[in-house]
Amino acid sequence: MAHFERPQHPDITNDMFDKIDEIIAINQPRPGSIIAALRECQNVAGYLPIELIDYISYGMNLAPSEVFGIASFYSLFSMEPKGRHTIKMCLGTACYVKGIKEIMSRVHREYGIGDGETTEDRRFSLDAVRCLGACGLAPVMIVDNDTYGALSSDGTVEILEKYE
Repeated sequence: MAHFERPQHPDITNDMFDKIDEIIAINQPRPGSIIAALRECQNVAGYLPIELIDYISYGMNLAPSEVFGIASFYSLFSMEPKGRHTIKMCLGTACYVKGIKEIMSRVHREYGIGDGETTEDRRFSLDAVRCLGACGLAPVMIVDNDTYGALSSDGTVEILEKYE
């Protein structure tokens, strides 16, 4: 990767680029490995800014438009920075009936984020999902890998305050 300069990006350190270079070197000779390479690079950088997509496409010897198309198509990829903690709030029928919209409004007032957004300090990302498969616990949210049910507005804020 000596011919393509590393882009300057405030979120990606030289150590991260070293790991990304390793990922590209391992995946480049394998046809069809771009999704795996993008996933691994996103794990290193936290997300896939456009400068990184260009860098990966050069290293993988693929057109930037092709790599961008893949990164923007699959929901597992993010081209926007994500928070250290991901909040998933269920908007399924049971959760909706039991007040999840009010809880989401409270999270918006407390942290300034809505669906698909990340706090400025990158503490939280909020995603509204259609169902979490825990209707008996409605209303439900998942923070990272922790599930919380029978939520209230105040209780939700208390829970979130435990996450730095």
